Amino acid sequence: MRAALRAPAHLIVGLLLFIAAAFAAMPAGAEDSGQPVTLFAAASTTEAVNEIAEAYAAQTGGSIRPVVAASSTLARQVAQGAPADLYLSANATWMDYLAGQRMIVADSRVALLSNRLVLVAPADSPLRLRLSPELDLAGLLGDGRLAIGDPNHVPAGIYAQQALTALGLWDQVSGKLAQAANVRAALALVDRGEAVAGIVYETDAAIAPRVKIVDVFPARVTPQITYPLAIVAGHDTPAVRAVFDFLQGPQASAIFRKYGFTPPATGS
Repeated sequence: MRAALRAPAHLIVGLLLFIAAAFAAMPAGAEDSGQPVTLFAAASTTEAVNEIAEAYAAQTGGSIRPVVAASSTLARQVAQGAPADLYLSANATWMDYLAGQRMIVADSRVALLSNRLVLVAPADSPLRLRLSPELDLAGLLGDGRLAIGDPNHVPAGIYAQQALTALGLWDQVSGKLAQAANVRAALALVDRGEAVAGIVYETDAAIAPRVKIVDVFPARVTPQITYPLAIVAGHDTPAVRAVFDFLQGPQASAIFRKYGFTPPATGS
């Protein structure tokens, strides 16, 4: 009876070959394609990464789940074990923070984008000025506030403090700040008229119709604003690599350009 239950050897070999061929035919990342790839991204990239997620789904059938907030907040969450697959920061400092804790795949780190810092005001504001060391910015603010990201940890706020310090204007306005949890919160204060002016990225100003750019900070007083991208340690799977590559590809690059981002300078 036992012999009657045994499958012929040639059938077993055929079945094994069929299974092997099926696995070989699976696209890269198919083993985990049912799970979305989680992208922790700086708040200033919100619209761009959401549109990129839609484009990726349409082109590949895969799924990107963007989580946007201040780069500092996201970096701390990654360091505490939050389930992020990719991290896109608005500055190098917070990527360095994760690299120092061995929380990113070192050879995956790339400079993805660049941005510019601008001074904005409500669209109906009469405020006109040129950013220079001679500017009486405090006088122009009057009893109002200057909205910036918290310079203790928000990249846009850190850049703002550095730029204002380089212009000799920081001491004028340090007591007139409305500090926000991220750059989009600073933008919202200006958009709602709760701040006389604000300092945000050029890309943020571009998506706010009730806000206007008063002036662009001179390149000589602002550090290079570069957005690094990296894979989070322990998450280097084919599915994550596919999204990582897509974010650097022509379709994602076109979407980033649509929202005002530019490629990073060579060597950044």
